[in-house]
Amino acid sequence: MTREQKESFSAGGVVLNSNGDVCVVSQRGVAWSLPKGHLEVGEDALTAAKRETAEESGITQLKLICKLGTYSRYRLSKTGGDDKKTLKHITIFLFTTEQMKLSPTDSKNPTARWVTVDEVSNLLTHPKDKEFFESQTKVIFKVIKKLKK
Repeated sequence: MTREQKESFSAGGVVLNSNGDVCVVSQRGVAWSLPKGHLEVGEDALTAAKRETAEESGITQLKLICKLGTYSRYRLSKTGGDDKKTLKHITIFLFTTEQMKLSPTDSKNPTARWVTVDEVSNLLTHPKDKEFFESQTKVIFKVIKKLKK
C-alpha cells in the first residue's frame, strides 16, 4: 500500500430467505453487490453488517449463521475498474431471514432483489466479490438444504 492509498473497513452479508434465495443490492444504480458498507466509528463488523443490510435491503430480522470471512479489494471506480486510491477490507457474515419484502431506505442504493444462488455470481459486479461468494457456496448450500427441510 502506498502513502496515497487509504484503507477502509466494510461489513455485510449473504442473506438467505426461507426459499434459499440471496439478497443482492444495486450500488448507486451502476453495480450489484451483496448488502455491505463502511464500519462507523466504534462499530464492530457484525453490527455494521446488520445496519448496512437493513439500510440497503430493508431486512431487519436477521439470524446470524456464521462469519464467512474477510477479503480485500479496491473500490470500484466510476468507469468500472479498480480505484486504487482505497483498499477495502470486507467482512461478510451469513444470515437467514423470514422477511420476504425488500424495502431499501438508503437513497444511494435504492434497489434490492432476491435471486437464486446460481444467479448471484453473474450479477455481482466486482470480480473479487464474485470470487469470494463462489468460495463460500459449499457453506451456503448446506444452510439452504437445512432451510428447505
